[in-house]
Formats: sequence, structure tokens, C-alpha cells
Amino acid sequence: MIVTQLWLIDFRNHTSTELQLDSGVTLITGQNGHGKTNLLEGLSLLNGHKSFRGATSESLVRSGCEFAVIRAQVIRHRREHLIEMKIVASGRSRVQLNRQIVKRFKDLSDTVSIVVFSPDDLELIKGSPGIRRNFIDEVLLSCDKKFRLVKANFDRVIKQRNNLLKQCRGRLSKELEESLSIWNSQFIELSEVIGSNRIQLVRDIEPLVNTFYSQVAGKEEQVNFRYETTWMDKGLDQALHEIQHEEVRRGTTLVGPHRDDVIIDLNNLVSRTHSSQGEQRSLALALRLSEHAYMAQKIDDSPLILLDDVFSELDEGRSKRLVECLPSAQIVLTSATGTIPVGIHPGKKLKVLNGHISLGENE
Repeated sequence: MIVTQLWLIDFRNHTSTELQLDSGVTLITGQNGHGKTNLLEGLSLLNGHKSFRGATSESLVRSGCEFAVIRAQVIRHRREHLIEMKIVASGRSRVQLNRQIVKRFKDLSDTVSIVVFSPDDLELIKGSPGIRRNFIDEVLLSCDKKFRLVKANFDRVIKQRNNLLKQCRGRLSKELEESLSIWNSQFIELSEVIGSNRIQLVRDIEPLVNTFYSQVAGKEEQVNFRYETTWMDKGLDQALHEIQHEEVRRGTTLVGPHRDDVIIDLNNLVSRTHSSQGEQRSLALALRLSEHAYMAQKIDDSPLILLDDVFSELDEGRSKRLVECLPSAQIVLTSATGTIPVGIHPGKKLKVLNGHISLGENE
């Protein structure tokens, strides 16, 4: 998969940006705050997922404008595709693929696959359970149409269930109990599918993470994944029954896959609390490399790789070993200094200044 051309209009600080990307490596340089990461963010949205920076639609639109536009030409399996995305600051955003309306943004994953490496990836190891859940789900959403539908239904059901629990106001009437029973049946069915898919993915990527961790860290150590859940052994039906009184009192769903975690152990110790920052960085890089390898196998194509100033956070040894691990894929990377490790050979160099693109040196 190759993104050949990108247009950004009123996106972040980019008033009107058009650029062609190299099919190999494109290097984007410029001082911090001038729009390098904004470019990568625009590219990352082409798969229909949320901003890797956690941004809202309003913050993606240039100040004073009502909407932003992202357009891109993509080649996948020798077919050309045009993606047109209108991001509305206040209202419903829209997207078209080859001039046809796409109802669900995440269905763009069938056309565009992307893996983003960011300095914030350290939070995959040391951050909250929600960050690890999102990582697992985003991989599944990128590769599996069926999971996409299940997850959309799950999000809808849990929202309705929470609304119902709030209506209880601490007291469950017979009418509300009957309604809750109906939503429970759907919630249980969808939760079991989500839980089993997550567990299978954790099993599938664990050996990949072990391999990549050893390569990036430069030493052999054991990485183990544990899917931590409070409901799967006893069954969600039983778990909901046991906690129903507390859910009614608090007005929210307290058990289910939205509360699970993925525990990552390094040498039989929880990496979140016992690993050094260097080890945590190596683990985070191994997770992203594993994500790419897993997705490439599932979709029979190589996802676009975005490297957001990643090398500035790494020592020389890890930088060198990361370069050696990077797969054959289209890569776009940013650098504030323009300095990149040996082994990366940009086919195109671009410079960003106040949201404007110019050709870099040697172009």
C-alpha cells in the first residue's frame, strides 16, 4: 500500500498543503511547532481511526474555519483510490472513497493501513489499562471487518445500558429490571466475542513481541502477555448478577471488556512498574513492530509507517537496532534537526515552516 499524494486544507496550521510522498522513505524536517506532526496526523486519519494524539474534530480544524479537508491518492493492490474527508468543527464529519460515501469511518481500514510510532508510545507500557485496550482493539479494527461491527454494536449497547442504570437513580424498579435484562443479553453476547478476539490477538503477537524486543534491546529477555479480566472465568452473566446492586447504586457498568487490561511482563516482572525506562521504550517499539508484522500478514499488504520524531528519544544503539528492524514499507518520518540514523535513505526530503511545505536539501 502506497499513499502517493496528500492534500490538507485548513487542517491544524496547514492552510493549503499539497505534497507527493516517496514510495520508500520521505523525511520531513522543521522546527517544533511548525506542523511536522500535523502532517503525520493528517496521514494517520486516512485509515478512519481517531487521531493518535487524541485530538477532537474541533481541534483538527484551523482556527476560525468551519471545517478541514483531507484528500489523498492511495494505491493498494495495484488499484488507485481517492479518499476525501471533511472534518467539521461542530457537527458531523463526512468521508468519501472514490466519490462514494463511507458510512463508517473505520471502514477506510480496508483501503488504508497505518502504524504510527510516537514518543507517547511509552504510555502503552506505563499508562492506564484503557491505552492497552485501545491498542489491541485498534489492531483488530484494522484487520477484521466482523470485529468492527461487533465493537460498534458493543459501544452502542454499553451506552444504552449505562443510560438505563443512570435512570435507576439508585433504585431498580421492576420495569427497569426487565429493560436491563434485555440489554444484558446483548451485552454478554458482544462481550464474549470481544474478549475472545482480544485473547487470541494477545496470543498471536506475544511471540512477535519477544522477537522484536530481543532485536531492539540487543539482549535476550522473556516477554509475557496476560489478559486480565474479572468476568471470563465465572461468566459475565454471573459477574453482572453479583455486582448489579453496586452498578445500580453508581449508575454505570462496572464489569466487562471495557474494564479489562493487558499485563505485559518482562522477565516475570510487571513492566509497567518494574522495568527501566529504556526497557519500557524497547517494549513499546516491539509492540509497534509486532503490530505492523501482524497486520501485514492479515491483510496481505504492508501498512504505511509513520515515525514521529521517534529517534530523538532513543540512544544510538536502540536507534540503530530499530532501523534494522524496520520492514520493507512506505515510511514517513519527522525530525526537528534533520539528523537520522545510518541506514535510513530518504527518497524525498521536505521542510515545514509555519505550515508551508518546501523541498529539503538535495531536492
